[in-house]
Amino acid sequence: MKNLRRGMVALLALLTVAVATPLVVRWVMQPKGPSFAIVLANGQERRIDLAELRRMPQIVRQGEAQNQFGNWKDGGTYTGVLLTVLLGEASYDHVDVIASDGYRVTVEKARVEDPAYPMVLAYALDRVSVPAWEDGFRLVVLPESGRVGNEDYHAASAGSFWVKNVTRIELRTSPETPPTEGS
Repeated sequence: MKNLRRGMVALLALLTVAVATPLVVRWVMQPKGPSFAIVLANGQERRIDLAELRRMPQIVRQGEAQNQFGNWKDGGTYTGVLLTVLLGEASYDHVDVIASDGYRVTVEKARVEDPAYPMVLAYALDRVSVPAWEDGFRLVVLPESGRVGNEDYHAASAGSFWVKNVTRIELRTSPETPPTEGS
C-alpha cells in the first residue's frame, strides 16, 4: 500500500511537471508589453517588445510630415530606433510595414537606407511612450530639419510613409507589386 501511494505521488508530480513546463516556457518566451514582428524574406519571424527596443541605440528628433493636401501633420519630438538598425544585415529589396488596422505601405530599400531621410520606428512622442501613446509603434521619417515635405521626399504624400500602430515589418527580396506610397 505504501509503495502504491508513493507511485501515485510520483506520477502526480511527473504529470504536474509535464503540464507546467510548456506553460512556463511559453510564458517566459512571450514578449513583455507591446511588441511587433519583423519577418525576414525567408519567413523567419522575430518579435521585439518595448523593453528590447529601448535597449537599442536611440534617436530623438523633432518631426512632422506633409500630407497630400500640403498640410503639415503629426509634429512633435519622436523617440525610436532607426529602421536600418532593426533590420541589421538582413537581405531585402523592399519592406512592407503593416499596421493593426491593415494599412500597409511598401518602402523600397533606397528609402529605408537614405541617411538624409532616416526612417525610425518610434515608440514615444513628446516623452509619452507606448502603450500610453495611442499611436503605438509608429514608422516616421526624421530628417535633420525635422520636416519631410512632399516635394523633398518625391512623393504625393510624405505623410503616407508614416504608419501608426505598426504590428509587422515584412522584408521582401523581390517586389510582388511595384512600391507604393500607401494603400
